[in-house]
Amino acid sequence: MRALQPLARRERLSTGPASLAGRVRWSVLVLLALLLVALFVVVDVLLVVRLRSDLQTRLTDRAALAQQLDGSLSSQQLLDKLQGDGVLGELCTQDQGCVSTPVAPAPPGSSGTGGGDEGPGTSRGPAGGPPAGPGAAAQVQREGSKLFLVTQLASGAQLTLSVDDSYVGEALTGLVVLEVLGGAAGLVVAWFALGRVVGVALRPLDEMTSVARSIAAGDRGRRLGSGRSDTELGRTALAFDAMIDELESAVATAERSQQQMRAFLSDASHELRTPLAGFQASAENLLRDDPGREDRERALAAMVRESTRASRLVGDLLTAARLEEGVELQRAEVDVVELARQEVERQRLLGTGTTWGVEAAGPLVVSCDAVRVGQVLTNLLDNARRAVAGAGSVVVSVAAREGEAVLEVRDTGPGIPADQRERVFERLVRLDAGRDRRSGGAGLGLAIARAIARAHGGNLVAADPGRSADGKGPGAVLRLTLPLTSV
Repeated sequence: MRALQPLARRERLSTGPASLAGRVRWSVLVLLALLLVALFVVVDVLLVVRLRSDLQTRLTDRAALAQQLDGSLSSQQLLDKLQGDGVLGELCTQDQGCVSTPVAPAPPGSSGTGGGDEGPGTSRGPAGGPPAGPGAAAQVQREGSKLFLVTQLASGAQLTLSVDDSYVGEALTGLVVLEVLGGAAGLVVAWFALGRVVGVALRPLDEMTSVARSIAAGDRGRRLGSGRSDTELGRTALAFDAMIDELESAVATAERSQQQMRAFLSDASHELRTPLAGFQASAENLLRDDPGREDRERALAAMVRESTRASRLVGDLLTAARLEEGVELQRAEVDVVELARQEVERQRLLGTGTTWGVEAAGPLVVSCDAVRVGQVLTNLLDNARRAVAGAGSVVVSVAAREGEAVLEVRDTGPGIPADQRERVFERLVRLDAGRDRRSGGAGLGLAIARAIARAHGGNLVAADPGRSADGKGPGAVLRLTLPLTSV
């Protein structure tokens, strides 16, 4: 089931939306269609309102004209003046009856011209009520597709005007057809135009894809390099370049780590092979030759010596591995001057003929792990003792500088070449002058000491010794720094 999950994920991705360009085109097209529909609806509504308002204006203007011409023209002449532009009229007087245009209008609420019980000239006004009096504002009514206006003239005649607004619906239908056809044609043109526009706008993404493929093919030096921070694609390009830089740095670090691990395993196996080979040779000698007591004791002593050497190497390897993973320090307030004196006194008890000394102005308290710092000092003093080979001096100086406790171990031995002062802190590295296998060094002491110093927030370096004060040799200076708590 777990093996099928990536395939299912790929299937879900493949059935998702189309390309970004396609999604942008469809989104813009849908938005454009919605805007066109909204525009067409607004135009249609405004057009209908405007046309019907024009029709009502025609009726009211004709009614106003009739009021002005009332009494100066005959009924038929007056109707001839009022008709036109689709306006029809009917004029009813008490003495002459009703006169109408060729198509007589039928006012709302009446059964015919001058019909009903009310007799000629007594047709009802708007909404079935009495007609508006002379000079009163007339009200336009609707019945079906016709608009009516009934007004009472000053002469007492009743004028009924009407107009058919069915052409408004016909005009609206024609306009809608034109809008649909024009909108569809416009959307088709917009679809193809968006293809070009979106392609140009998204061209930087194609460049990113090309660069990514080139990097995947092995050209890791390629970068976009032209991103602007004030644009979306520019910020994406800058982030892409930063990501590739980080990936390249991580890959380079991983490769260096692999090379260092291979070298470390090779050196460690070589170091372990020597004591194991000596142990095996001594054991085979005991089994094969059955030597006498003196030779047997010598072989057993050699086996113990080689096993001790192998055990010490394995212990150093484990210590180095634990320090890399992070070791929990048992911190306490420690006087590093007193700690240095104790470690120097332990070296003096070995009685090798080396001259030892401690230079310090007074107590210097540091929050540190006394056991670990003592381990660092022991390692530095052991190296110095082996370097002077019992014919020189080793001095430990302790001082406070710029918020740090500085412990320097200076010897009068052959010193460390300038080009080797950083290399001596690598694992399983020994200098030819004073760190051979016979002296007991496996090449891990300084690496472990530096790791302990950095775990405390300090450092361990091989400093420039300058001129030797006693003229016995250039000597070496190993400087340990620790964060200072108080003086």
